[in-house]
Amino acid sequence: MKNGICPDGGIGIRASLRNWFSQGIGGSSPLLGTMKKIIITKNNSGERTDRFLVREFFSYTRGEIIRNIKSGNVLVNGKEIKPSHTLKEGDVVEINIPEKTAGIIANKNVKFKIIFENANFVVIDKPAGVQVHPSEKNETATLVSGLLYKFPEIGTVGDEPQNRPGIVHRLDKDTSGIMLVARNQKTFQKLKEKFANHEIQKTYWALTHGKLESKKGIIDKSLARAINYKKQTIANAKTQTKVREALTEYEVLKEGEEYSLIELKPKTGRTHQIRIHMSSLGHPIVGDEKYKLRNTKTEESVVRHLLHAKKIKFDLDGQNFEFEVGLPEDFLRFLEKQENI
Repeated sequence: MKNGICPDGGIGIRASLRNWFSQGIGGSSPLLGTMKKIIITKNNSGERTDRFLVREFFSYTRGEIIRNIKSGNVLVNGKEIKPSHTLKEGDVVEINIPEKTAGIIANKNVKFKIIFENANFVVIDKPAGVQVHPSEKNETATLVSGLLYKFPEIGTVGDEPQNRPGIVHRLDKDTSGIMLVARNQKTFQKLKEKFANHEIQKTYWALTHGKLESKKGIIDKSLARAINYKKQTIANAKTQTKVREALTEYEVLKEGEEYSLIELKPKTGRTHQIRIHMSSLGHPIVGDEKYKLRNTKTEESVVRHLLHAKKIKFDLDGQNFEFEVGLPEDFLRFLEKQENI
């Protein structure tokens, strides 16, 4: 595509959308709220409807797009479709997604520890159970809502400040530990580039089932989204979704009869990377319901996966930084009950 013109001579989809929504609703980011029609060109033929819309409407998460498709807010050729529906050249996509409320409400009740702060960034210790950014199910009790209360200047920072202000990386809701948050756009860009270039070293601790045969090594297994988009899977020759390289360095710190304490250093930053990699070795993380194996023992006293972001190390503007946080209480309690660990 060049200057918004597709090779087949049609108007480029992305260019058309940005022209339609260039003013936005209320002058903000591209939001919907009124009926729009898109005619699919040759470039987008063969693509899943949900994947196409997720890419084009970047202010919406995949979950939000899928829920709107299932609710009948997206029609193809006048008919309701499934998120997996394959688009064809000439298809008419009608979109009537309700307007999304812009902005995040600051919330003083969201608790987290501040490990370090300066004029450019903040280092925090995120508790398990706290979601990083808003979703339809949780709009206000998120980490960014708490961050906005303490650091209101981050409200304009980031690629998507209306949804993820200051956030340069994330942790799963039930993963505890250290996170880095940018306080200005210049620092955000620098940290974003460092993450993209793998120049920021993160170290995690996890408690896993069983004893690992190899006590130290690198897990080199590419990942891809499962067909239903609900979780990640190890890629293979039959994988139909996009395959991404994934590398995780690990070392056994201690081991008991049933569990092992593992230190992990991801060399790439894929969604659920550590969790799926450990499960692929036959040693899923304790409490991980999503990636546990069929014969995995269920621990009733554990209410979340025992994965903790313990350290982060990087340099910024010629200065070296290294931060570390201790294990949370639930992790420690379970660990103390295990013999020889």
